[in-house]
Amino acid sequence: MHITIRGNRKYTIFREDLDYVNYMNILRESLDKYSNEFEIISYVLMTNHIHLQIETKERHIGIFMQRLNGLYAKYFNNKYNYVGHLFQERYLSKIIDSSSYMIELSKYIHLNPVRAKIVENPADYLWSSYNVYMDKRKDNIIHREKILSFFENDNASEHYKKYVENLIEN
Repeated sequence: MHITIRGNRKYTIFREDLDYVNYMNILRESLDKYSNEFEIISYVLMTNHIHLQIETKERHIGIFMQRLNGLYAKYFNNKYNYVGHLFQERYLSKIIDSSSYMIELSKYIHLNPVRAKIVENPADYLWSSYNVYMDKRKDNIIHREKILSFFENDNASEHYKKYVENLIEN
């Protein structure tokens, strides 16, 4: 499932690095709470929105997203004395209905900071799962094998890198 969460009125939802860290901690805690019900395939945290590629098992994604968004909004509102809705709406979701869309979505997510002209290379952006795919960082919540299994096994990370970064060059 492709989940998009936007800041209300395109408002900034991450003001400093600690906000990104806290969001990731809440994401980890939420995954622990619903162990084995949801798997993160890829993600990117942008200044005013978030993309999550999530595989769901039995439970409805709504229960997970309600907890994740609710706890982060509470943290943010308390920290910045913010009143009102942090997020534009509950969240947007789209079902991943094919393998090709699944792979394409991970590329789209990982290239978000490049398209936004924040970085020139997705590996330079801290707040995404791209470097987990590149073996530059470990993170046990990322199920990269769901994407890398579509690439040649001898060096799937390198093949994925070429697939993603080919779009930058063209």
